[in-house]
Amino acid sequence: MTTRNSAGHDAAGSSETSSSERALSAEHHPDRIRERLAQPEEHSYLGDAILGGIDGGVTTFAVVSGAMGGGFSHLVIVVLGFANLLADGFSMAVSNYLGTKSERENAEEVRRTEQRHIEEYPEGEREEVRQIFAAKGFDGKILDEIVATISEDRRTWIDTMMREEHGMRLVTPTPWRAAVATLVAFILVGLVPLVPFLWPGIAMTSAFIASAIATAVAFLGVGLVKGKVLHRSPVRSGLETLLMGSGAAIVAYFVGHWLRQTFGSGI
Repeated sequence: MTTRNSAGHDAAGSSETSSSERALSAEHHPDRIRERLAQPEEHSYLGDAILGGIDGGVTTFAVVSGAMGGGFSHLVIVVLGFANLLADGFSMAVSNYLGTKSERENAEEVRRTEQRHIEEYPEGEREEVRQIFAAKGFDGKILDEIVATISEDRRTWIDTMMREEHGMRLVTPTPWRAAVATLVAFILVGLVPLVPFLWPGIAMTSAFIASAIATAVAFLGVGLVKGKVLHRSPVRSGLETLLMGSGAAIVAYFVGHWLRQTFGSGI
């Protein structure tokens, strides 16, 4: 019986490996490679959305937890929660916008600088290309052909210097798109901890429990998406996000509780 199970598992594993090998082989077919390389390079804003979603859930639930620990009323929790949701979400979106804008402006400045250097001192720039590719192991006639080919086209020359000398991406994100992705995700996930408190007639304890469960599910969901995007274990990524969010909420709750116990009578 054990032998048959082992054989079955081996067969299943072999089938999965074979399927993976076929998919990998298909991806490396010359036509598929040509098609993939011909596609224009684009920036994905999913990372901005994931970052915004995680921060929205963590900070809003931390506010809810701190308010609960502090013994605040239902209304105060809703007011503090929504104030934090909108203000912090806007602040994070603006920060992402300014950071992305700075990155874009820096890339444009580097491109202008390289263009000026090529125009004013082309031989020096050719020598830079030569040394860059010599460090990769090319030499002799092949190295000469690489340098000649790259320096024949001005755009290719500048792009090569930006990548190889400065380690920069050629396609930078659009600032307003990065900001919008961050803000929308922040608000959508950040709303989750507050929704139970908007339910008419619900008791505080029940609302908090529902908020904790809903937020945990949201953390897991965001973590699963993050794991899939980064090609890591979705379950592990989901649990990491859940643990980080839970840790922030626990700290906030006990800080609120401690402040109420310490200063409550004097406030």
